[in-house]
Amino acid sequence: MTKKNLHRQNIVACVWDFDKTLIPGYMQAPIFEAFGIDEERFWKEVNALPEIYAKRGTRVSHDTIYLNHLLSFVKNGCLKGLTNKRLRELGHELTFYSGLPDLFTRLQAVVESRPEYRKHNIKLEHYIISTGLAEMIKGSAIAPYVDGIFGCEFIEAPLPPNYSNQDELPLHVEFELSQIGTIVDNTIKTRYIFEINKGSNKNPEIDVNASMDRVDRRIPIDRMIYTADGPSDVPVFSVVKGNGGKAYAVFNPDSEGEFAQNDALLHAGRIHAYGPADYTEKSTTAKWLRMHVRGICDRIVAECEASLSEKISRAPRHLHAEDEDDAEAAAPDAPQKELF
Repeated sequence: MTKKNLHRQNIVACVWDFDKTLIPGYMQAPIFEAFGIDEERFWKEVNALPEIYAKRGTRVSHDTIYLNHLLSFVKNGCLKGLTNKRLRELGHELTFYSGLPDLFTRLQAVVESRPEYRKHNIKLEHYIISTGLAEMIKGSAIAPYVDGIFGCEFIEAPLPPNYSNQDELPLHVEFELSQIGTIVDNTIKTRYIFEINKGSNKNPEIDVNASMDRVDRRIPIDRMIYTADGPSDVPVFSVVKGNGGKAYAVFNPDSEGEFAQNDALLHAGRIHAYGPADYTEKSTTAKWLRMHVRGICDRIVAECEASLSEKISRAPRHLHAEDEDDAEAAAPDAPQKELF
């Protein structure tokens, strides 16, 4: 019996970083503005923390120590009452680069633009993987256009010790951000690439660490395009590019430094190309993304047609005289294909 593949593998995935990729700065800015906190001082303190804690003999993650510092601000009253609901509301205030979120719709139209794409039911999915705050992304203008958001998350009102022995938990609980629920740093981002790849994000029964043949993976990595802003995304660039996907870097058009960083990534072989974080229809970046979405669609069509050709034999037909001569000349012991 022929093995049936787990997935049809007719999906293209555009995977996006968030801060400085889809928006010009860092998403936490509306938090600081709403609570009257000096944003520049906050980040200066965050950048100093790894060295301070190292002197105490403790190593911390440079990517996510800011989460702890945010919680310190909550605990000490500077961000008193900050909740996940409030984070989502503040996400409404995020301003995106030009051309967004319209680009997501325009890329969606690419996979519906040709009859051969529609014939094979090719789909496009968008995902965001960020070291920022998932709740803010969920509240932003981009959220309705994406199929999955992976980011850092907080727990409100954590359960007390021995809560399993209590018949009733206290009803009067102060709901504000209290503990870190999920951490996403620039290395953990690669985990979510494989969740999308294997389909773990759609089916919790599929363990992301389980061994799985390429033919059974929901979205092979060579059908992904990863777009991000620079050196901190090298782990994901490497995984995507090394497995046949496309890696694209963007830079703020007003920043010479970001342009230079992306050029260095290109010459180091980390990315396929780079361009300005301008997603308007006629921009270089939008054209590059459309071209490669279309290229992946073409490969899916070619693979589907080749597979169909291999599995379906030529139908029987009436023979003409020249066909009969050819048939007689054929080797008598040549194996015959099954018709059904």
